[in-house]
Amino acid sequence: MRQTIYSILKGKFLVDKGAYKKWSLIIFFSCLALIVIASSHNTDSKVHKISKLNEEVKALRSKYVETRSKLMSLKMESFLIKKMNVFDIYPSKTPPIKISIKKNNP
Repeated sequence: MRQTIYSILKGKFLVDKGAYKKWSLIIFFSCLALIVIASSHNTDSKVHKISKLNEEVKALRSKYVETRSKLMSLKMESFLIKKMNVFDIYPSKTPPIKISIKKNNP
């Protein structure tokens, strides 16, 4: 058993008779290992890209909420009244009247 371990470590199995079959198997496994490494690298890069995009989405969502709340406060009637008081424009004391026109069909 000890002798077989030494022969494997020294690489004698690669130069014996019929070694070409072993070389083809070694090359095949090496190619598979390279494919697995490349696939793993691509997967890792995609995971990093997805996490970066998720962070960007969170930032844009918070910016959207902040902008929407500012818009809501700018559209409030009390805010508009304060802004228009600077120009001496005040709200009307009488409510508006809706005028409806009826068409006569001939």
